[in-house]
Amino acid sequence: MTTMKKFLIILAVASAALCCSKNSLFQWNEKKGDDEEFSHDMIVLGEQLPDPYSVSNMSRALQAVAPAGAGRTNLEPTDFYVRFLPKDDAQMQTLLDLGLELTDYPLDYRIVRHGDWYHDPSVPEGDMTWQYAVVPVDFTFPKNVRYERLDDCFIADHNPSTKSDGIDWDAVEREAFRLTGNEEFLPPSTRDDGTSGAGTPQGRIAIMDPSFDEEATGVKGVKVSCNAFVKFSTCYTDEEGYYKMGKSFSSNLQYRLVFQNVKGFCQGINYILVPASVSTLGKHEPTGYSLIIDSSSESKLFARCVMNNAGYDYLEYAKENPGTLPFPPKDFRIWNLPFWEGELPDMLHQGVIFDTYEPLSSALGEFAAIAKLIHADVLSGYKGASTYEEIYALGLHAFAHGGHFSQVGKDWWSDYTEYAAGSLISSTLKNPYGARDDDGYNYCEVAETYAYYCQSMLYRKHYRESAAVFGTHWWFAPQLLMFLDERGLGLDKLPSMFTSEVTDMDVLHDKLLSYYPSFKSVINEAYTRYGN
Repeated sequence: MTTMKKFLIILAVASAALCCSKNSLFQWNEKKGDDEEFSHDMIVLGEQLPDPYSVSNMSRALQAVAPAGAGRTNLEPTDFYVRFLPKDDAQMQTLLDLGLELTDYPLDYRIVRHGDWYHDPSVPEGDMTWQYAVVPVDFTFPKNVRYERLDDCFIADHNPSTKSDGIDWDAVEREAFRLTGNEEFLPPSTRDDGTSGAGTPQGRIAIMDPSFDEEATGVKGVKVSCNAFVKFSTCYTDEEGYYKMGKSFSSNLQYRLVFQNVKGFCQGINYILVPASVSTLGKHEPTGYSLIIDSSSESKLFARCVMNNAGYDYLEYAKENPGTLPFPPKDFRIWNLPFWEGELPDMLHQGVIFDTYEPLSSALGEFAAIAKLIHADVLSGYKGASTYEEIYALGLHAFAHGGHFSQVGKDWWSDYTEYAAGSLISSTLKNPYGARDDDGYNYCEVAETYAYYCQSMLYRKHYRESAAVFGTHWWFAPQLLMFLDERGLGLDKLPSMFTSEVTDMDVLHDKLLSYYPSFKSVINEAYTRYGN
């Protein structure tokens, strides 16, 4: 196949995916009523609100609560409220590398309708939108990224002297909310009887996996973010789904799940250029918020949480069993597509095609970096999968592909992506696997035999009474590896065989015989039963 044909195939698949994302992905499950407060479409903003944490407003509140102010007359800023406008992947990565907590919507506006993403109308569609953040006053702004300083803020938790100055800073915060007309954000008890109402947000995010346990299991390692105006706190859930923020708050907060896992992967499509999907949980009290999710919950949230747990379990198994499963690449990204039944593990986010086909790299020029940023590593369609175990199995499959990619590299995977993309196009997005003897089928056979084997074994380890073997209805045969596993060549031996020189099943056969000669009869029997 010519390089130009490869180029056109990839562009066709990318265009199809982006078309789906614009026309279907953001509208498949949104609530349609004009009066609905929540949706998973774009956030709708109302009027701008005065920020209670601005230096001027906190100074006024301090004088009202503690006129002496412990010697203070005017507060000095602890933070700056800013916004950045990165123009490309490199600039966005610069901001992320600085550890900034970024949001794509302004923090000092009323939210009329909650949603999962926002794009500033002043920024052209498809370009990166403004990214809002709160940075310390000693922050060194990157020279090459455009930014604007919106306000000077005082956040008591960020000034060490406030811990021993005798001032009730929770009371000052509450007064700042009252003075700015934001009293509606205070907990009812605070408004009714003047009690503190302050708290350190904590709770549990859990999900029902009825085939595994009658009790809810934690949503593991997912990021929980909460804020009141410019005051932020984030943390990750533990293995049981429990979380606790590192700051106390006096007002009600916006809670969100950010599907960026503590183990380094993310699920990332709400809108072009958003690194990780966000599910808003709404406004709740400062003491915390807990949630149990099940298959009757909002579908997108449910699928994200299941995929999250599948990835966490894969990586935890790899960590606890060194030398078995390979780890996916850093910044591994999955797009969950509810309107499609299929998969495309193209690894474009890792640079496959964009880095491996020079004509494409040259044609895209400086846009190649953005092209990588907006793509996923695995497009996982879960149409028709509605239960925890069904989506969990798809997640295990996706992470198995990620581990395999880490062992074979971009060039090997480019050949597989070319085949899968071509199969999808020729089948109108219905079949990524093509048929035996199609040009390049050997890469697909190796990749999918491996992925379905790992999926089956990890699924059995989670659901211990299961004997599931996935992928047996396709033209390739993951049963071959299952046969070897049941006879002593298991996860501690098989995954390490799948390196870049294994480009077809015959090469794998020879490699297995070379490494494990004592299993010669078993290996040959497996190939006799399930080989070509």
